[in-house]
Amino acid sequence: MEKVTLSDAFNSFEEHWSPRLAGELNGQAVKLAKAEGEFVWHRHEDADELFFVVSGKLRIELRDEQDIVLEEGELVIVPQGVEHRPVAERETELLLFEPTETRNTGNIESEETETDLDRIE
Repeated sequence: MEKVTLSDAFNSFEEHWSPRLAGELNGQAVKLAKAEGEFVWHRHEDADELFFVVSGKLRIELRDEQDIVLEEGELVIVPQGVEHRPVAERETELLLFEPTETRNTGNIESEETETDLDRIE
């Protein structure tokens, strides 16, 4: 067992939209990411995705519904199959929770696609 101090973990990297693996449990990954600007529109066909805002503010744009705005300390679960695009006007720190094999860009292959996540040390 290893504890993760979120402030230290977020200070260990600078890249935006490039999640880091903080831990795994029961086939699920706990990922940390920094966000700024717009991410790609995508969906996860077979997985729900939890977004928790540690610091900052995140808007999750949805094709068929009203956008969801998350402030620090708030979370939302985007159900599988729902097309979405995270947007952060300023740098935002996120905790993500989803099945271990879930790609960050879901059904889309782009330059932002991460397949081999670095682990937080």
